[in-house]
Amino acid sequence: QAQLVESGGGLVQAGGSLRLSCGASGRLADITSMGWYRQAPGKQRDMVASITRRESRNYADSVKGRFTISRDSAKNTVYLQMNNLKPEDTGVYYCNMISSYSTIYWGQGTQVTVSS
Repeated sequence: QAQLVESGGGLVQAGGSLRLSCGASGRLADITSMGWYRQAPGKQRDMVASITRRESRNYADSVKGRFTISRDSAKNTVYLQMNNLKPEDTGVYYCNMISSYSTIYWGQGTQVTVSS
């Protein structure tokens, strides 16, 4: 069973930037959609950004203009460039990939903390 591994989280001051990466250990079957989700303390996990195989992008309203999602399909890797970070961006960020067979993969999460 393939697993997703995120990296790039950490502690940053408000206004700063971070770049998250997510790759797969093991073989993944025909990935169509890739995305990033965020879970703040005491809240549900919400979609932050997603990108299809044709590189159609979708963003949560709260991150539009500040975050950019990109992918390297050949490597089954997805990235999230986060600029002008705000304290409300704090949370655990999870990578998500969906195959054409409707298999859903999740990473273990990486913590992002933005101090004011």
